[in-house]
Amino acid sequence: MHFVTKFSYFCVVSKKDKLISRFLSMPSDFRYDEMVRLLGYFGFTEVKKGKTSGSRVKFVNKEGIPIYMHKPHPHGIIKRYQLKQIRKTLNL
Repeated sequence: MHFVTKFSYFCVVSKKDKLISRFLSMPSDFRYDEMVRLLGYFGFTEVKKGKTSGSRVKFVNKEGIPIYMHKPHPHGIIKRYQLKQIRKTLNL
């Protein structure tokens, strides 16, 4: 959505777009909760049963494409190699 006034020009960017841009910049402080939201935007849900208990987490979309990762702790920061793997899976 764009707002134009006689004094300035504003472009309102959605939270989704901001999060995707942040992810694509491959930041060193991308958190697990941000990843859960990002994957949700792409139709992935967290599977909370079976062999993925504990720190190993599985996300699946409606086509059945899985994303496996280890839930980071104690600070919840995702490692760069995981960001790269997820970016490749998402085709971004």
